[in-house]
Amino acid sequence: MAVLRALPERFEVYGLAAATNAERLGQQVAEFHCPHAVIADINLVDQVKKHVPECQVTSGTEALTELVSSPDVDIILCAIVGTGSLLPVLRALELGKTVALASKEILVMAGELVMAAAKRGGGKIIPVDSEHSAIFQCLLSGNNTLEAKRLILTASGGAFRETPLAELKNATVKQALNHPAWSMGPKVTIDSATMMNKALEVIEAYFLFGIPFENIDVLVHPQAIVHSLVEFTDGCVIAQMSEPDMRLPIQYALTWPERCNGGLKRLNLAATGSLDFANPCPERYPALELGYTALRCGGTMPAVLNAANEAAVELFRSGEIGYTDICKTIKKVMAEHCTIAAPNLEQIMAADAWARTKVEAMKLARA
Repeated sequence: MAVLRALPERFEVYGLAAATNAERLGQQVAEFHCPHAVIADINLVDQVKKHVPECQVTSGTEALTELVSSPDVDIILCAIVGTGSLLPVLRALELGKTVALASKEILVMAGELVMAAAKRGGGKIIPVDSEHSAIFQCLLSGNNTLEAKRLILTASGGAFRETPLAELKNATVKQALNHPAWSMGPKVTIDSATMMNKALEVIEAYFLFGIPFENIDVLVHPQAIVHSLVEFTDGCVIAQMSEPDMRLPIQYALTWPERCNGGLKRLNLAATGSLDFANPCPERYPALELGYTALRCGGTMPAVLNAANEAAVELFRSGEIGYTDICKTIKKVMAEHCTIAAPNLEQIMAADAWARTKVEAMKLARA
């Protein structure tokens, strides 16, 4: 919303959506004079409408799909955590719309289907994740995507970057949520601690940019100034740098191919000082290898990885498993999955549901 406030002349907000925060959604609908709103919980529709009675407030995935399908909608910013936005995104791309995509799960679950929908309908995907936005910008600077040889995603290292390995098994939820650089939601912040967020981003980059996964690397970069790098065939490496502020990639995705002055803080390298890089420690971040394993298996395995992670993180947040049990649980679920190659949407959703059920069964077996 900060981006829209900074550039009021650029955009007209046709609709907004939220999960359960009816009060905030209602306030934002009123602020931006939105004619449409969607909230996941049908019981909260009236709470949204009290802010703007004339607003059309609906509920559910079908309503969200109808909203993005409107001929009055040009750009959709998708930032729903989880799998709830998959169908609306597919529909928007099939209709030739531009999707500013911040939801990793969409491409992780159904990358082939999403890219096929974009190709079929002429829709465009502009990445919003800071890392993928950086790669997108670096590739534009290189002029020819075919000349890109290697993608390098950077990672802050999360809350436990310097924690002794022996202490990780006793890590608490509060500690995991203490991110050193970014302010994010709880699930994404825990994913940053395990580096599962980077595993998902590797999968996302594979589908977005068409680079073999063997040529997608990760570096730990504590300062979070270099958001990603691209190495080209001649050995030249182009990096995108900026202050760690999500408003910048959001703004770029919404204004692309133009750049606008949204009043954001400028990078001062002299004040920043040194920039450090290191290879991620496999013992500290086993989730990263799980991501590469899912890509090697292909088919439904990335969807299983994502679903098992979501379920395991919830168990950790509720105190039912320990921090190091997150990746152990995911690995066990993946080992028991029979991968379906080239799955359709129904098979992907079935694999997602199977993985969540499997995690729940493992929890019950521990009890």
